Order: sequence, then structure tokens, then C-alpha cells
Amino acid sequence: MQQLSAQGQQFIQGLAQRYGISTDAAITMLYAVMNGNGTMAQFSHPELGGSGQWMMGGMTMVGDMFNYGLKSKVDGLCVEISNQLMNQPGYFQPAQSQFQSSGNGSGGNLFVSAAAAGQWWPGDLGSPSSTGGQNNVRYAVFPGSRRLVVDIGGQVTVYDTLDNQIGGVSQQQGGNDSMTFSSQYGTIAVNSLPVVSINGYQPQPQQNFMAQPAQQFNEAPTCQAPAAQDGDVFAKIERLADLFQKGILTEQEFTTKKAELLSQL
Repeated sequence: MQQLSAQGQQFIQGLAQRYGISTDAAITMLYAVMNGNGTMAQFSHPELGGSGQWMMGGMTMVGDMFNYGLKSKVDGLCVEISNQLMNQPGYFQPAQSQFQSSGNGSGGNLFVSAAAAGQWWPGDLGSPSSTGGQNNVRYAVFPGSRRLVVDIGGQVTVYDTLDNQIGGVSQQQGGNDSMTFSSQYGTIAVNSLPVVSINGYQPQPQQNFMAQPAQQFNEAPTCQAPAAQDGDVFAKIERLADLFQKGILTEQEFTTKKAELLSQL
């Protein structure tokens, strides 16, 4: 559990007084909302009705399901915490939130360090131009360094955005395979970008496409005709283009191999 700053302790004490709960209950809810990326919380505390769930602008569930006063208290508590977290330097700001700060929280950092306040991306990237996310997925965009950082369930992947000017990121059900972003070139899949690092480490080098056995392109099994069919050639060129786009092939390798395949037509 991260260490609260003096402002953070003041914020917790203020919550406890306003909502008539102990500081322990307020701290429990603070970390529950943090773990839900500011838009949801799963919590368990006897003062809050035992186990319960909260979602920004939506459902609030408590153990005493017909205690509407308790539901209202939990919702107000979570909304105030979420608004305060949104004002933290470097903290993930939920894109879905339509709430404004109530002004009752502390004015400074809740935590001793910026990293403890929720900065989950590599520190050398600086401050993002935009952040967002849902469920266990969040992202941050850094146009200055041409980087897109995606956190899926604790795995932080840094992508090179190349010359794309990212206007927004969206995700369907699933992992980064379903994430897309909009740029001046249209809608592009996140997994088509070159990977810079995963959890701070460079990805393992993949087998060089050019180093694969020559028969993959030039040789055919003895039971087949030696000349490549037109459809096979175009399929291989498409595969080459995909590998080039992902950064596995250099431009020179792609151009050379493409010319070699076209010569087979």
C-alpha cells in the first residue's frame, strides 16, 4: 500500500468526517477506486455494508441491498475519490467521467511520490497528451516521443507510433489484439505498431523473415510445379508487407524480397 502524503492524510480525514466513517474505511475505498482505474471499485468493509461494487455513473451494490442511504453514501464517497484522483499529477483520468470536482479534497498530491499516485507508464516519457481505458485496460499517448503505452492486466507495452497522429484509442472485448486508434491515415490496429518494450524490457528478437529456408519462396516440393503460382506470390508479398509494417523487416529487405517475388510472375 502506498504511503499517503500530508495532503493525502488530510483528504482521508475529510472524507471520514463528511461521510461519518472511520479513516480505515475511507482508505479502503480510496485504494478500491484506484484499483478500478477511477471508474469502478470492488470493496469489502463492515462500515460500508460488507462486500460491494461501484461503477461511475451507474451501478452501486452493497451487502445490505435495500439500504438506499448506504448506497448513496458509497456512491458519493467513490465519486469524490475518483474526482480527486483525476486531479493527481500523472494519474489515469477516466474518459467516461462527466463529474466535476467538489472542491472538498486536498489541493496537493495524495501520495508521497508521483509514481505512487498512479503513474504506471515509464517515467522517461514525461506527461501524456491523453489517457483513457476501461476494465483492466488503460493507455497513455505521448506524441512528443511518438509512443503509445498500453497496460493490460499489469503488462505494460510501449509502442512506436511512427508518424501517426493519434486522435483516440478504442477497444472491443479482448486484449490489445482488439485495440485500434484513429490517425490521419484512418483506423489502425494497435498490434500493427512496432513494440519498443514490454514491462521495461525489449521484446525478444523474432526470427528474421529473410533468414527462413529458401524453399519458402524459391523452392517448391518435388511433387509440385517449380514455378510459383500468381496467387502464392501475391500472398507472400502481403505477408512481407505485414512484417515490414510491424518493423520485423527493414525497408531494404522488404523491397529486395518483393522484387524477387515479382520476378516470378
